[in-house]
Amino acid sequence: MVKTGLDILLHKKLSRLRGKRVGLVTHPAAVTPDLTSSVDALLTGKVNLTALYGPEHGISGAAAEGAKIGNVTDARSGLPVFSLYGERREPDEEMLRDVDVLLFDMQDVGVRFYTYISTLFHVLKGAAKNHKEVIILDRPNPITGTRVEGRLIDAGFESFIGIIPIPIRHGMTLGELALYMNTKYEIGATLDVITMQGWKRAMWFDDTGLPWVATSPAIPHFATTIMYHGMCLLEGINVSAGRGTALPFEICGAPWIDGNELAEKMNGLKMRGVRFRPINFQPSGNKYANETCGGVQVHVTDREAATPLIVGLELVKTIRALYPSQFQWNVRHFDILSGSSRARESIKANESAQAIYKTWQTAASKFRRERKKFLLYV
Repeated sequence: MVKTGLDILLHKKLSRLRGKRVGLVTHPAAVTPDLTSSVDALLTGKVNLTALYGPEHGISGAAAEGAKIGNVTDARSGLPVFSLYGERREPDEEMLRDVDVLLFDMQDVGVRFYTYISTLFHVLKGAAKNHKEVIILDRPNPITGTRVEGRLIDAGFESFIGIIPIPIRHGMTLGELALYMNTKYEIGATLDVITMQGWKRAMWFDDTGLPWVATSPAIPHFATTIMYHGMCLLEGINVSAGRGTALPFEICGAPWIDGNELAEKMNGLKMRGVRFRPINFQPSGNKYANETCGGVQVHVTDREAATPLIVGLELVKTIRALYPSQFQWNVRHFDILSGSSRARESIKANESAQAIYKTWQTAASKFRRERKKFLLYV
């Protein structure tokens, strides 16, 4: 079993925190192998926790995507919980008043537009401004640390779902990204990473022996993460990506889509590692809530061979071609997801998904070389 940074801290490095007031940036997916929360584990270890900090979805992990969250008191521990997804995204002097060191322990999904990267970026900036040490308790990248895919972000397309220009699938852990951001953007935080033991870059999450806990309401299972970075592109058009169902980012559809027709077209593309099955579903929330949608489920037959970003691009292209009168772009959202307006413009010009992906990989290859000196694992 892989040992996370939390495990290493608890069993080997607790002395580093003795005599210090400790703040913890965390969420429900940050657990020990026996599913003890990071908060309970640290309190049991006699760590002087003085404050908690919650990202998008809150310290409970229950809030919907994009929902603004206020400061609260943790009912179990009695500790103050400061929201990093409310009026402020960066911890300020008041939020850090009773803290000497910030621990950051969160399970990421390995994708640029998952907002925990942006929270990490702002935590480093706030800590640097207020002269607080940051210790990252590292955890696995669930979709491996070997593949780097997708275009970077053009100037003017930065957002909280893409705060720095890195590829969509970056292939790094949050510990590695913290080192990269702190250096690349000259943040200047006093930073340390407590590395994992036993994690190898080629590992998928289910190779680690660790339990999976939902990282957010729409990422309930490890399997969700495999297609997430490709299927999330559908959030930039008027199609449900499965939010409000039991299979988010594994299905997609709309009331005006014929699932059999779409599945036939997609299977006809003969993409490696995936197969498409027609499906009908009714989301309980988000797009088309309580409406019956036709669409497809993406079944991953070979996760090493599949290229989710090409799948996502092909779905957008195919839905647009099949249903031109119903299809609509959410222009700004699609562009900030993909990193620029170029992918959307290329799709409108009927360029192939393979060609779009190839241009993305040119920039991704440069990033792969740039990131090397920040990698902590082989």
